[in-house]
Amino acid sequence: MEKKRKDIIVTVIGRDEVGIVAKIAAALAQANINIIDINQTILGKEIFAMTLLADRTASGLTMPAITSRLEESVQNLSLKVTVQDSEVFQYMHRV
Repeated sequence: MEKKRKDIIVTVIGRDEVGIVAKIAAALAQANINIIDINQTILGKEIFAMTLLADRTASGLTMPAITSRLEESVQNLSLKVTVQDSEVFQYMHRV
């Protein structure tokens, strides 16, 4: 029987700088969290905005620990990182 995925939504927003996606992806990989889908854009030539869907089934980390790890990975950049359970996210944003 296949395990049910434990998906999270990660959002990152702030001043655009080189290496943001790489730092977030590396932190997730080190935590054994698989990126399922990713979307990023630059708004107004300077604001970085990224949303990604990831599966944390294989990770032993709690949501607060994941958030802390991601925040630490970009601590020297001007960014806001948010991590939410995808079921909660979908419930909060349903139409």
